[in-house]
Amino acid sequence: MLRHVRNFALAALAAASLLGAGNAQGAFPERPITLIVPWAAGGGTDAVARQIAHMLERDLKQPVNVVNRTGGSGVVGHQAIATAAPDGYTFGLITLEINLMHWVGLTDLTFEKYTPIALVNQDPAAIHVKADSPYKTVKELFAHIKANPNKVVASGTGQGGSWHVALAGLMQADGVSPSSIRWVPSTGAATALTDLAAGGVDFVACSMPEAEALLKAGRIRSLVFFSPNRAPNFPDVPTTEEATGHKWHKGVWRGFAAPKDLPKEIATQYETAIKKIWDSAEFKEFMNRRGFDMIYLDSAGFAEFMKADNEDNGKALKSLGLAK
Repeated sequence: MLRHVRNFALAALAAASLLGAGNAQGAFPERPITLIVPWAAGGGTDAVARQIAHMLERDLKQPVNVVNRTGGSGVVGHQAIATAAPDGYTFGLITLEINLMHWVGLTDLTFEKYTPIALVNQDPAAIHVKADSPYKTVKELFAHIKANPNKVVASGTGQGGSWHVALAGLMQADGVSPSSIRWVPSTGAATALTDLAAGGVDFVACSMPEAEALLKAGRIRSLVFFSPNRAPNFPDVPTTEEATGHKWHKGVWRGFAAPKDLPKEIATQYETAIKKIWDSAEFKEFMNRRGFDMIYLDSAGFAEFMKADNEDNGKALKSLGLAK
């Protein structure tokens, strides 16, 4: 009899231990989270990541540590996100470059290697000319390029970079060969805009926030904004539809993603938390102050967006002779 009582007590203790272990696991997350940024600290992508990390900590009740993994023109950081354990404790802020790098042979990594969570930002491209430029519209600029192949000089980023690809797509849509201009690679929009203001290039393709200081100083003008809607800070600049009749909307974008095969319940938890942040007055004030264009797509919408963007970029890079 005593043996039966003892066995029952041991079984009850074991069951209690198992139950306690189950309860100890709790709900995600139970420990700090790493948010990987493929670009350097201090840039726009880093700023967006750190703002959302700060706000996520309140919701998830755990530290969200931003880690900048730079190198390889974005390959290193994007690879680190894709190859992390799909347990929710590592995710990242991926950018347009994931749809450029594989086309030019830098990596085999594509957008399909991730669990998309949400798109939060896209800064459309724009075409800028010097204040005293003879081109009053983008149609006038394109007509001049057509009539004078390889005479017009442009810049904005590296060869095959985001702004070069955005420009090539619009030129192609308007029947102008992207290879009919002389593209001067630059280390970034700031360098290209300085050259533009000094008369070293004929026009620059880059975002409105990057050009804002020179625009407000009256040293340059914008001819077209690559978006379906006019820029709130520059309402006089026509959209691509208004200026050319083409629905070509391109720019740099930033979205959250995790390694492939992230459990659905964790992906949903992240998506819900990020949407709450995106809707908040605090985040909107931050984005407006930095001049970032806000756009939100949920996980399904972000996946479709990346697929279409990848195809567009491939066509543009092929027109430039840069796709491998």
